[in-house]
Order: sequence, then structure tokens, then C-alpha cells
Amino acid sequence: MNDRLLVLVRHGESEWNLKNLFTGWHDCELSEKGVQEARAAGKKLKAQGLTFDIAFTSALKRAQNTLGLILEELGQTNIPIIKDQALNERDYGDLVGLNKDDARKKWGDEQVHIWRRSYDIAPPNGESLKDTAARVLPYYISEILPRVMRGDRVLVAAHGNSLRALVMVLDRHTTKSILELNLGTGVPMIYHLAADTTVASKQDLAAA
Repeated sequence: MNDRLLVLVRHGESEWNLKNLFTGWHDCELSEKGVQEARAAGKKLKAQGLTFDIAFTSALKRAQNTLGLILEELGQTNIPIIKDQALNERDYGDLVGLNKDDARKKWGDEQVHIWRRSYDIAPPNGESLKDTAARVLPYYISEILPRVMRGDRVLVAAHGNSLRALVMVLDRHTTKSILELNLGTGVPMIYHLAADTTVASKQDLAAA
């Protein structure tokens, strides 16, 4: 039976999340809490009786390490893992490395809010959510979706904004409603897809 399984997990808390810094493509480690969140995600997936055939992650180690810890908990460290920067976090450009409070002092609350929460306005030398979607969605359509549709059980560990771009399509968000969506660190989202590639069912393990 083909249950067309796709599970998405945002990486656990990173050291820069903890310090309230704009992270983007900076390659920081998981915090201690982030390691615990990743292991907890693995335990939740194991409790659901889930196993996987293949996993995808970004080129950044906070997502890769989250994936590794999840697979450790599942006892599935030998499955193929594909890493691609198409799944990287949104690039925050000139904001990378800045404390979010300091950025507000420099550019003002309203401007920083626009950069963080508009759909198509990018920070200086960075990406908007629209730009992020422009690299995530073609990769999903060409590399991930075909595997799900042929019956591979697929796990994706990535980032808040790269996954928001994907969830926007899966959950049929508008360019407005997606701006209100925050994905928790280390929270698995379990999708089963219908034969026409739309979502047949979704389960969010945040409360589990």
C-alpha cells in the first residue's frame, strides 16, 4: 500500500536562535536545547511507528545535525541522505549576525518587521520569503515529490522559512496567511499525500 508519506521538521534551536541573532546561511551549531528538541522529534516519530526510506536536508549543519539525531532515535542512520542548499534557510543578507533588537534600533521597528514578515520585500542583499520559495519549490517538485508519489517514505529536516515556503503550497496558504505562520523548532509535521499530490491528511506533533 502506498501511503505517500512526507514528514517535515524544522531544525532544533540553534546557538544563534538562542542569542536572538539573524542567522540565515550562517552555519551555526544546535544549542543544548536544540539537541534535546531533535532527539524528542525522533522519539515522537518512533512512537508513531514511522520509518523512512530517504531523507533530505539543507547544506547547513543545524539541519543536518537535527536529521542525524532524529535518525539515531529511529535506529535508521543508514538510509540515504541528500543535502542541498535549495533547502537552506532564507538568506537575511546584511542582517546576518545582528541581534534582532540591535537591528530594530538601527533601521526602526517597522522596517525590520517588514523585512521579517512581508512576503516579497527582502532585507538588503538578502532574500524575501518569495525568493526562498523560488528555490525551495522547484527542488521539491523535481526531487522530493516524485519520491513521495512513488511510495518512498520521505523525511525532510530544514529551516523555518524554507519549510514555510513548502507548507504554503501544501496547506494552501495565501501570501498573507503564510506570514502569520510560525513553525516550532523540532516539531514534526506528518503529511500523507493524495494521488493528485494534494494533502490527504496532516498531523502536527507539537502537542504530542
